[in-house]
Amino acid sequence: MKLFTNKLIKLMAILSVVSLAFSSCQKEEEVFPLPTVTSSGELSGIAGASVTVSATISAPAGLKSITVLKNGAAFETKVLAGEKSYTYTSTYTIETLAAGSKVNFTIQATDNKSQISALVPVVVTVTATPPKQIVTVTGVIEGNVTWTANKIYKLSGFVRVGEEATFGTVTKVGNLTIEPGTVIIGERATKGALIVQRGSKITAIGTAAAPIVFTSERDPGTREPGDWGGLVICGQAPNNLPNTQASRELEGGYGAFHGGTDAADNSGTLKYVRLEYAGIPINPNQEVNSLTMGSVGSGTTIDYVQASYGLDDSFEWFGGTVNAKHLIAYKGLDDDFDTDNGYSGYVQFGVGIRGSAIADQSGSNGFESDNDAAGSQNTPFTSAVFANMSIIGAKGVVGTAIDPLFQHGAQLRRSTKQKLYNTVITGYPYGVYIDGRNGIARANAAAGDIDLGNVILAGVEGWGTNGFGLGWSVNVAPKGVPVPGYDNMTSLNNGTTTGLTAFTIGTAVPQDWFLSLTGNKILATTGNTGLSTTLWAAGRPTFTLTAGTTETLIGANLKSGLPAFFEATDYVGAFKSTDWTAGWAEFAPQAVVYIK
Repeated sequence: MKLFTNKLIKLMAILSVVSLAFSSCQKEEEVFPLPTVTSSGELSGIAGASVTVSATISAPAGLKSITVLKNGAAFETKVLAGEKSYTYTSTYTIETLAAGSKVNFTIQATDNKSQISALVPVVVTVTATPPKQIVTVTGVIEGNVTWTANKIYKLSGFVRVGEEATFGTVTKVGNLTIEPGTVIIGERATKGALIVQRGSKITAIGTAAAPIVFTSERDPGTREPGDWGGLVICGQAPNNLPNTQASRELEGGYGAFHGGTDAADNSGTLKYVRLEYAGIPINPNQEVNSLTMGSVGSGTTIDYVQASYGLDDSFEWFGGTVNAKHLIAYKGLDDDFDTDNGYSGYVQFGVGIRGSAIADQSGSNGFESDNDAAGSQNTPFTSAVFANMSIIGAKGVVGTAIDPLFQHGAQLRRSTKQKLYNTVITGYPYGVYIDGRNGIARANAAAGDIDLGNVILAGVEGWGTNGFGLGWSVNVAPKGVPVPGYDNMTSLNNGTTTGLTAFTIGTAVPQDWFLSLTGNKILATTGNTGLSTTLWAAGRPTFTLTAGTTETLIGANLKSGLPAFFEATDYVGAFKSTDWTAGWAEFAPQAVVYIK
């Protein structure tokens, strides 16, 4: 019995050793390898394109997390649930970077044993933007059509949105939508233009970062005013023209009929849009402008629009009721803001800047306003209200030579009833001219139908009488100086009048009438207005008011009783401390590469 017990004890000892050995072997087998990461490697794409950053991960001990860095900074962390294999993916939209730039991603895995893999790279190379497809557009656009930013659209001839085959007969209706960032070029040989006919719409809504641009098809450095026709919008709002084909066709006779009885007519939206190098003459004194608006209704939205280097007017309204804000007229040939045929809308925040050698044979002005070409009293009257406008003429300093065809900061004539508030005018030979040929415009001023409030006329130091061209005057010229194209008008020279009888209110001198209105000022120079000298220099101007501003901060709001459309402001001109041109406006379009 004792022998059996000893053998049993020996056997148990042996089994214990074997068990310990087996247990030791099991522990060694539980040592797991590090997780491994295999990436997608090299990726590439143009700015704005999306690529997929991916990796295949193996983790025998089970995955705890994945960490992704972009250029050394945290990009993404994913927490896992013990998966032993996993495919990681993430969509990356390539930023706007120069061709050849590289974006470096690194991917690293951690397993449940807190073991960490090696850092594995994924490199994204930014490639050059491929040329956009150029789509030539002709004829009539009917139905719902969208132009996209990944293409360039070329206007060949007069392209129409909708069709009014004969006067009063709309045969096709179109709705054109244009995406932000889209470029539209006009064919130079055919003077391509875009005409939105009555009953049709254009919806061109850009953004400050991606404006919609209508421009010349020519290369940088070769573009000229008049390279293409321009944008024409025809609405069904009232005007003061007879309801006949001859009267209701926009000047030039190209089938753009306008007018009706719907004051709230909606022709669409223009927002963050640039128009460059447009405008074509069709007949003498009959042109397509950068933006031509024929009886456009108040249901239409016009906001943040720039017209640059146009061959005629930058903005012209023929009748209609449309309102507008944030307009830029930049170095056009003729007038910046031209109103005719009963236009009665509202405009706030606009700037006109002129080039010293660019003026029209008809005489170039900041504002030009007529009731109609004959100066009749047809109704509705041209009675637009403009507020917070900066009219910057070509002459910033006395030594700058300017084209002799420049005329007035504001030319109010031919029975107009236009009103102007919180506005600064400088750099023109004459400030404000009110037509005296038939006495009607003068009578309108006497009755308050022409009204100017908080308007500053600022002179140029050392330039002519009182520092403002040839004389401080709200009329046109000094005594005895003829003005081409005008007959039987009153001329002034510091109070001396000849010709027709002057104003009948207050004193007999229009200059005194101007100063008798609320807030109006005549300044010898722009010295205390806060206007920057960069307004007359090359490159992007500084629009916000500079230090030393005393004259343009008026401490009072707009004229009371104005419609709710107008924002209350305590300053004169289009700007105070905010530059609303930033981001979307372009002041050197000659150098921009549009066709890539």
